[in-house]
Amino acid sequence: MFARTWQGTMIAAARSPRIKAFMQDHRATSFLADRYVAGKHVSDGAARARGLMAEAGIRSSLFFMGEYVDSPELVEENVAQKLAAVAALTTSGLDLHVSVDPTQIGYHLDPDLVRPRAERIARAIADRPVGEQRLRCMMIDMEDESVTGPTIALHDALADAGLPVALTLQAYLRRTEADLAAQIRRGSKVRLVRGAFVGGNAIAFTKVSEIKANYRRLIDRMFSEAAFAAGFYPIVATHDTALHAHAIAAAESGGWPKGSYEFEMLLGVREEAARDLAARGERVRLYLPFGKDWWPYAVRRIGEYPGNAKLLVSSLFS
Repeated sequence: MFARTWQGTMIAAARSPRIKAFMQDHRATSFLADRYVAGKHVSDGAARARGLMAEAGIRSSLFFMGEYVDSPELVEENVAQKLAAVAALTTSGLDLHVSVDPTQIGYHLDPDLVRPRAERIARAIADRPVGEQRLRCMMIDMEDESVTGPTIALHDALADAGLPVALTLQAYLRRTEADLAAQIRRGSKVRLVRGAFVGGNAIAFTKVSEIKANYRRLIDRMFSEAAFAAGFYPIVATHDTALHAHAIAAAESGGWPKGSYEFEMLLGVREEAARDLAARGERVRLYLPFGKDWWPYAVRRIGEYPGNAKLLVSSLFS
């Protein structure tokens, strides 16, 4: 019960302009930005991505922080920053891998304009003259359950247009098993996350043990014989080392070679586990956010782990 209450409180805090302004100006909380965010500018994100690849062989996905937009001007700024990330990655020699939230590009303002904006970004990735060895991908992030259906529909439309897109699904939602089965049949790229949004019993698993059990079941589906035959690309996005081990065992059992799937983790969260996986020859990617408005993103990371309540409170009164 505390975990759900804490999570809901942190989501509300992420969406509050007053709290955001206070926290981003509070010197004591700047360590949160340093821990979870690559920097204020796209050049900072690209530099961190180059460093991770050079030091540890870890790949990256750049994400411009501009969530909860409330004006067309902010939407256009978000699109421009995504395109800037594509340009920066093009000259870096790294994968062209950029993450996008549908609400960032205007879903709540005008759902009909989301697809053309998403298509601009995905087409910019597709059209860049880079070698085949560099993976191209616009990863579509998943937000709260109210936009799950439209997000999947957006992914499918762009994929059907031949654009390099991938989809995020959440293990805490009861509907995900059916959604994953449909994506396996399509031969999609799917990133499986736990899910950090609050949901009721009717739509979501609410106990940690239930969510982990469902995550394991979904891993087994992702590494099935049918998934391999369909050309499906599994992305196991968790910091749980037991789930990492489960995925590796499933891959080995199913004959999936290293490089035909990957692990993804967040900057600042259990990076030692990411480095360990990379050292063992696994393909690993870190989610690298950049931008000046870091509070909504950072507080959601704190909301995923109730134990961080002490970390946040102590920073405010230190």
